[in-house]
Amino acid sequence: MDFLHTILGDDIQAGLLIILNLIVIESLLSVDNAAVLATMVMDLPKNQRDKALKYGIIGAYVFRGICLFLAAWLVKIWWLKPLGGLYLLYLAFDYFRKKNSKNNTEEEEVDKSKSWIYKSTVGLIGTFWATVALVEVMDLAFSIDNVFAAVAFTDHIWLIYIGVFIGILAMRFVAQAFVKLMEKFTFLETVAFIVIGVLGLKLTSSLFTHFQPNSPISHLIEGEKTDLFVSIFTVAIFILPVLSSLLFNYPKKHKSDIQVADKAEEVLEKS
Repeated sequence: MDFLHTILGDDIQAGLLIILNLIVIESLLSVDNAAVLATMVMDLPKNQRDKALKYGIIGAYVFRGICLFLAAWLVKIWWLKPLGGLYLLYLAFDYFRKKNSKNNTEEEEVDKSKSWIYKSTVGLIGTFWATVALVEVMDLAFSIDNVFAAVAFTDHIWLIYIGVFIGILAMRFVAQAFVKLMEKFTFLETVAFIVIGVLGLKLTSSLFTHFQPNSPISHLIEGEKTDLFVSIFTVAIFILPVLSSLLFNYPKKHKSDIQVADKAEEVLEKS
């Protein structure tokens, strides 16, 4: 029992709920990450494309592993939390901006030509290795997302370790199941970015709690009830629409040709 309290915290049930949240979030982030990796190598010849994807997948594992070891150090740097929150808010904002764009009818691809890393390396090492370099930089950014998402739920270091480790497993195993789920329930991608936005707000609020630690608002934000509410909200916002879709066909359940799921599945099958 002492071991469970060490790993899950004082409230074992709350700790288990956080782990369930982390499985959902990390898996959906892995789907999106895999789709981006696939997009970045699409302009390469087919024989080079698979090789670049393999390097990208290896990089994803390596950087997530590094973040696993650095997690205890990263969470002690207080300004990383609001910075990570702003980044998660940007991800959510960027998703909804593109979703509502009138020009969003065509397949979206990453424009490598606008990347400083790609432009500065392509002339020196060629298209293939410049693409691989850009993919690895994206892997690093995704791995930091992995830590930020875990920290948004808890400050308990063992739960953060579990969250980062889930991110490693999700990239290899769990995310494929979520690809199938997203193909059937297409609204889950939007739900995922709503949750990412909520987590971004929670992390960004640490800027206030850092400078006003004795404020009643700070106690509310940092309180266990708020953490529990965020955990329950995250689970409910995924489960309730799926149940409603199954029972009442609202939101509508249908197979679609969403490119995100197709690209992600292709990458994850190679991992």
